[in-house]
Amino acid sequence: MDINSLVNVTSRAWAVPILWSLHAGVAGRQAPLVAATGAGRTAFAQSMDHLIDAGLMERNPGYGHPLRPEFRLTAKGKAFAPLAHRIREAVSDDDLELLRKSWTLPVLAVLHTPHQFNDLARALSPITDRALSQSLKAMEERGWVTRTIDDTARPPRSIYAATGTGKRLSDIIATEVEFPED
Repeated sequence: MDINSLVNVTSRAWAVPILWSLHAGVAGRQAPLVAATGAGRTAFAQSMDHLIDAGLMERNPGYGHPLRPEFRLTAKGKAFAPLAHRIREAVSDDDLELLRKSWTLPVLAVLHTPHQFNDLARALSPITDRALSQSLKAMEERGWVTRTIDDTARPPRSIYAATGTGKRLSDIIATEVEFPED
């Protein structure tokens, strides 16, 4: 998958938790998935619609009631679900909230090697400086990312690197994500 696909999938808070739940064997109906993920019904429905639009999920034809449909993974979804499951296994229950933030996983994908702020922004081109800054700050507070200052450069530059849980996630994601050639 390319980095833009990862950005697209993670743009809804509950998309990745839905995928890892399905991979773990949770039934593909709304009630079991809502219970497994902890999502609210509206947010769940929006994330499910997003996954269908992205081509990762589909309604299972011939199964379920029209008001309570059953969903299944598409071939593309079956390829992404194991990655989502490995991501879930690498994170403690206390840190799941950070995984639901839209830019956490794409930023960690880029941080498989240390980067400067502007390099991160370029690699994740639709991201705003504010969103990138907030994402890095949230991950820094959890110890997933460290920031060091390169005093040899003029002006001094901040360099960000994934550490701890962030490094584990970065290693998992970076093996699956392709970056465009510059």
